[in-house]
Amino acid sequence: MSGPTPTTDDPVAVFQSWMEEAANTEPNDPNAVCLATATPDGRPSARMVLLKGVDARGFVFYTNLESRKGTELIANPRAALCFHWKSLHRSVRVEGLVEQVSEADADAYFASRARTSRIGAWASRQSRPMEGRFALERAVAEYTLKFGLGEIPRPPHWSGFRILPERIELWRDMPFRLHERRVFHRDGPAWRLETLFP
Repeated sequence: MSGPTPTTDDPVAVFQSWMEEAANTEPNDPNAVCLATATPDGRPSARMVLLKGVDARGFVFYTNLESRKGTELIANPRAALCFHWKSLHRSVRVEGLVEQVSEADADAYFASRARTSRIGAWASRQSRPMEGRFALERAVAEYTLKFGLGEIPRPPHWSGFRILPERIELWRDMPFRLHERRVFHRDGPAWRLETLFP
């Protein structure tokens, strides 16, 4: 069930080790995460996205900048993530400021995607009303014809975001619902740890 309590003072390193374990135990999408955003006046929304990178700088995912999450993050650059790995009885919560990834990073990740996914990024007007499924299928056909067998450039409305963690909570299931909650707060270049009641 739950392994030994992590002793490292770097929560990102703990997260990376847990993610590696989840990759071997979760049946589908161990990198799936609930992303919460909010409008400038505080109206929240949440949805699932796929984490595509994590390092000391932060947690990265990619999206259509004109989607609901994209427009909310541009207008109010703060977000929260919640990972839950049922097979490991663990979860991780991340909160922080948000920045867009570099053009080079966005280009590199876009180029690594399947060709059909790259065409889909051009064809889908994500989060906007669709008059019918045929409208999407027609757009896919149009962009498939447009790009032929050539390279598919990254659309100007498609990029990535990096959440710069200010708070990371590592949660582990424990007997009798006396769960372990270890919260790391960013304190300059270091992390400050506190333990919470379950």
